[in-house]
Amino acid sequence: MATAPESLAQALPDTPPRTNGGRKPFLKRMLANRRTSVAGAFLLLVVVVAVFAPLIAPHDYRDIVGKPLTSGGPLGIDDFGRDVLSRLIIGLRTSLGVAVSAVLVAGVIGVALGLVAGYVGRWVSTIIMRGIDVLLSFPPIVLAIAVVAILGPALVNVVLVIGVLYIPRFTRIVYSQVLSIRSMEYVEASKIMGTRPADILAKTILPNVSAPIIVQLSLSVSFAIQMEAGLSFLGLGAQPPLPSLGTMVGAGRDFLEVQPTLLIYPSVLIILVVLALNVFGDGMRDLLDPRHRGKNS
Repeated sequence: MATAPESLAQALPDTPPRTNGGRKPFLKRMLANRRTSVAGAFLLLVVVVAVFAPLIAPHDYRDIVGKPLTSGGPLGIDDFGRDVLSRLIIGLRTSLGVAVSAVLVAGVIGVALGLVAGYVGRWVSTIIMRGIDVLLSFPPIVLAIAVVAILGPALVNVVLVIGVLYIPRFTRIVYSQVLSIRSMEYVEASKIMGTRPADILAKTILPNVSAPIIVQLSLSVSFAIQMEAGLSFLGLGAQPPLPSLGTMVGAGRDFLEVQPTLLIYPSVLIILVVLALNVFGDGMRDLLDPRHRGKNS
């Protein structure tokens, strides 16, 4: 005679093994998207060049290696006799380092404020979001120029200013996401189980709002590069002899008729990096957004 568990097992239909719904792994889906994969490969190359810039650059960016404004070297010689390629590589490192550092500052503070404002609500939410609205009311470039001019032209000040200016981007995104999921069943279950609010925010809510944060990180770096380039172009960013893409553009404009490549090379590099970041960010949004997953499966 069959026991109860055996009878129940015989009565139930065979359960198929659990799968991921037939979707391809994330990396395969990303590689299947040609634009995203090409942009990602280019950005990976940019990061490698920036990280190992002192080893890759043919010369020290301060060394005089030839006659000023000549075609010596792979990309020519600037007005001080320095190798343009070496300064372009170091300038990429400087600009990318400032942009990434500023976005990390904005991301950490903005995400924290968005989580608290969305989860706690009441007067805390009002204070935080009204402060964000005040910050958004100022034109970013005008505020950045004013603050850096007051604090002094230095890369640390540029990082802090750009970071503060981009806090609202992360705060508003996270705030809206938290408002939509804070009443979900799994959040309510964590409350009933007595989980501390800090743990609910860090372990339950934050992982479920990570997708738009990742996309915003990529897009914000592109805007931060443009902001840094603009400030450096005006002489408020990297100070000589340290190059950045913005300072190279500013220096190259004076020699547009004599040697236009001094302006063209850093300008084209800024355009390519910003374009790659935007394309990669759009691709990541499509891959991480559940509404688009079916198209990329």
